[in-house]
Amino acid sequence: MTFQKSIRFYDTKTGSQRRFEPINPEVVSIYSCGPTVYNFAHIGNFRNFVFVDVLRRTLKLFGYDVRHVRNVTDVDDKIIRIAQENNESIKDVSSRYEEAFFEDCKYLRLEDVEYNPRATDHIDGMIDLVKRLIEKGYTYEKDGSIYFKVDKFTDYGKLSGIDLSAVRTGARVDSDEYSKEDARDFVLWKGRRNDEPYWDSDFGQGRPGWHLECSAMSRHYLGDTFDIHTGAEDLVFPHHENEIAQSEAANGREYVRYWLHCAFLNMKDQKMSKSLGNIITAKKLRDDGVNGLAVRYFLLSVHYRKPLAFSYESIDSAVTAVTRLQTFFTRIKDLADNREADDRTDFEDKLNKYKNEWFEALADDLNTAKALGSLFELVREANSLMDRQMIGWRQATAILDFLSMADSVLDVMQSDSDSGLNQEIEDLVNCRNEARKARNFEEADRIRDQLKKMGIIIEDTREGVRWRKI
Repeated sequence: MTFQKSIRFYDTKTGSQRRFEPINPEVVSIYSCGPTVYNFAHIGNFRNFVFVDVLRRTLKLFGYDVRHVRNVTDVDDKIIRIAQENNESIKDVSSRYEEAFFEDCKYLRLEDVEYNPRATDHIDGMIDLVKRLIEKGYTYEKDGSIYFKVDKFTDYGKLSGIDLSAVRTGARVDSDEYSKEDARDFVLWKGRRNDEPYWDSDFGQGRPGWHLECSAMSRHYLGDTFDIHTGAEDLVFPHHENEIAQSEAANGREYVRYWLHCAFLNMKDQKMSKSLGNIITAKKLRDDGVNGLAVRYFLLSVHYRKPLAFSYESIDSAVTAVTRLQTFFTRIKDLADNREADDRTDFEDKLNKYKNEWFEALADDLNTAKALGSLFELVREANSLMDRQMIGWRQATAILDFLSMADSVLDVMQSDSDSGLNQEIEDLVNCRNEARKARNFEEADRIRDQLKKMGIIIEDTREGVRWRKI
């Protein structure tokens, strides 16, 4: 089911909220800066990836097809340094952490995107981009490396607002990451060093600079101009500013229509960052048995452009919130299955009100915090009516349909167990029911404890026995 309504996004380039109008009215093209696979991703990284997951799910719900590219940076300064320290190849390092990244994506319920290109598989496209920039006079060579002339591109700074007059003329940087105070010209192609991997090109042996990679891969899959580019807010400068400069200089047309950036996840008053050593990895939370749905909920609980602070207390609160939503989902589903329960109140107008609030929240720059608030208002009111047996199966079915639609975007209400009991759990639940009927409560309690150790919670309700995964 789709919902036809205009969506508005806050565009970093214009500094304003704009109505979304894709190039193709049916297919939205998205490029997301993906992981640099030199270590385990932390949940600050995943705040950005979860936000983009909600973006693509929302676009599909609102009637669009999605063509989404999320790259994997598998060659850069940090990967090379770690490979050298561990006496490994860059492939050994990048493959290990790429695999871990996709495990974390499953943990946090991220949909598979259409394309996950690796940088090292698109070197030819990067070389071609540098050749075109050389031909158009946007580059110069120094010590075997090719640099982009920032002065030559008159629109430089239109995304970040950087004032180049405050930067030392003639300065150039070879590193992949740097601050505004360091920057002027940036490296496109790094000349060969004896201890680093390299590729052959018409302008010498070497390897691509980090900024070059995304411009080449986005063009390969999405063309010269595409709809949406996403990333964390620390990528606005220099990475995205440099992408714009090299892409528009080479292609002679607008690079991206809408720029969406996600705010930091903070630890106390600092952004969560590997360089600061204050990270919590998704792998650690997963290994500690923290519910991935609760982590996902926590990351969605505040609007993506507002700072969010991590604490284990916040995760505990998210566990409580997810449990409440799951319990309500199961309760309304049981009632929808009970064809003997008659409606005793008119709930249609109120349900439509909650639907409209929920859709409007998403249409308003993906306001997940407001959308969740609307859901909890529905839960409170519907629970009260169900307690008085005033909602029947028809109304319950309508509510369930809406919840399922909402969860196609939020994905925090239905655990993996909702697809059906596996045989072992089913047998244990049935054995516990039989023990209770026989008034063998000691055996029933033993089975309950066994199920709990398996991560299954049993709930005895007026509608019957329910169970869910912890």
